[in-house]
Amino acid sequence: MATTEAEQGVPFATMAQRQKQVMAIAAKDPAVEGYMSVVGGGGPNRGGNSGRLMLNLKPMGERDDADTVMRRLRGKLSQVPGIRVYISNPPPIRIGGRSSKGQYQYTLQSPNTEELFLVAAAMEKRMQELPSLLDVTSDMEFKNPELNVVIDRDKASALGISAYQVEDALSTSFGNRKISSIYADTDTYDVIMELAPKYQANPEALAMLSVRSGNGKLVRLESLARWGLGVGPLTINHSGQLPSADHLLQPAARHVARSAVDQVEELAREVVPASVSTGFQGEAQAFQDSMRGLWVLLVMAILVIYLVLGVLYESFVHPLTILSGLPSAGMGALATLMLFGLDLNIYGFVGIIMLIGIVKKNAIMMIDFAVEAQREKGLDAMAAIREGALIRFRPIMMTTMAALMGTLPIALGFGAGAEARRPPRPGRGRRPRGLPVADPLLHAGLLHVPGRGPAADAQGIRRQAGLTPQREMQRGGHICARPCFAISPRPPLPRC
Repeated sequence: MATTEAEQGVPFATMAQRQKQVMAIAAKDPAVEGYMSVVGGGGPNRGGNSGRLMLNLKPMGERDDADTVMRRLRGKLSQVPGIRVYISNPPPIRIGGRSSKGQYQYTLQSPNTEELFLVAAAMEKRMQELPSLLDVTSDMEFKNPELNVVIDRDKASALGISAYQVEDALSTSFGNRKISSIYADTDTYDVIMELAPKYQANPEALAMLSVRSGNGKLVRLESLARWGLGVGPLTINHSGQLPSADHLLQPAARHVARSAVDQVEELAREVVPASVSTGFQGEAQAFQDSMRGLWVLLVMAILVIYLVLGVLYESFVHPLTILSGLPSAGMGALATLMLFGLDLNIYGFVGIIMLIGIVKKNAIMMIDFAVEAQREKGLDAMAAIREGALIRFRPIMMTTMAALMGTLPIALGFGAGAEARRPPRPGRGRRPRGLPVADPLLHAGLLHVPGRGPAADAQGIRRQAGLTPQREMQRGGHICARPCFAISPRPPLPRC
């Protein structure tokens, strides 16, 4: 998606000509398969000085990645004189916010429009100096050329001319008024009334207009009104019933969204006064809200897991043993993010939550077998957990690899729309966003063998049986799952 913008007050014909130059350059790019162009006010375009260019890229196998194409086009299109081009890769699903020239929107609000204009201009200038942001612009276009017409109402009333007649004459001359339709056999043609193009761009043409008075005579407009040139806002946006200014931006390829958002908020605390409210809108706001609650979700998930395991095993120790692998797994996930230069975004949190489930599942499989081996076979803690790890190795590998293979398309970024799920790499396209989900292969029980739980369970059995270490050694060093006193020598297992 490319948004174009020229100077305020540019004629439509001039804007269309510059847009065609942009279209010609974009069409020559080897990655572009087709395009559609829109110029002028209406729809997503804010005014006559803006336009849009929707680019349809070729399949992934026939072109570079989207970030490389954007960088290449951004350099070529910046050479077109008289027009600015803002290129962005819109997400598959837009979350709130206005359709704009940037991926993120930072909104300023104030009931005082004069103060809002000044603060918005200062904020935009400072944001353009940040290396973590690209294509910083604002929707505050308050230098649009205007022609202010002031009607002498007393004189017009004396001549029997109303203000509506003056407005109607101006609208008919400079607007696109449809006065009739011509119906052909295969099509319909609208009849538009307007001045000739050479008069539409000349303010002196107003002196040539006439308005019919109450007695039927024509009265020159210059005898009823005076006019003068000035500047004013093209549009004034409102958010929550207050005038607002949107700063439109997108993070640079070598910076993550989190750092860009933090830098903008820190800059706002320095520049924006307390009378002006600020905040992100759209995707950036959704990003902040989602990241704010994910840590609470993570802690609550671990707490619920502990309570469920405590009820299952009727023990306070075994749940801690099962969850003891989470710190090392979490450190491995964060190390994976740092190794591949990825930020802890929503995809990373999904991988960490999945990692918690896999670690818990693998530990349950080993601990459950070790506890049963202690109670039924009388094995000591280390022997029981070793046997559990050997026997449960195959199902652990099967379930872990099944989970990894299921997330492989997301992790490697294959398939349609994969570029939207992968963050950029500095100068080398995009990295897979799902790489954190590969970390369970190293931390989901393959290198972590929980042994504290069976040992603690063995101590509990000793206490229930009333055995001290001295008595246990006298009876051959074996214990039963329940209290018993007929303990055989060491070689055969005790029978209860």
